[in-house]
Amino acid sequence: MQFTLFSSSFCDPCVQTRAVLAEAQRLVAQASVREVDVAHDPEEAEAAHVRTTPTVIISNAAGTEVFRATGVPTLAQVLVAASKAL
Repeated sequence: MQFTLFSSSFCDPCVQTRAVLAEAQRLVAQASVREVDVAHDPEEAEAAHVRTTPTVIISNAAGTEVFRATGVPTLAQVLVAASKAL
C-alpha cells in the first residue's frame, strides 16, 4: 500500500502530516510513503484532483484509492484507512 502526501514547502500542516504518516509507516510494515511537492509536480497534483495541501491519498496494492484526507489526518484515521487497503 502507498501513502501519498501532496505537500508544499511553506505548509506547516504538511510537517505535522509527514510526522503522522511516518508513525503510521512504522506501525504498518506494508506501507510506503511517497511525497509530491505540488510546486514541483503540478501536473500530478492536478491529475489527482488535489486542490489543497496537505492532501493524503492512501492506495491499496492494486493502486486503487481507498482514502483521501485534506488537512492533517489523525494517526487513527490513517491506520483505519490502511486496514482498508490491506
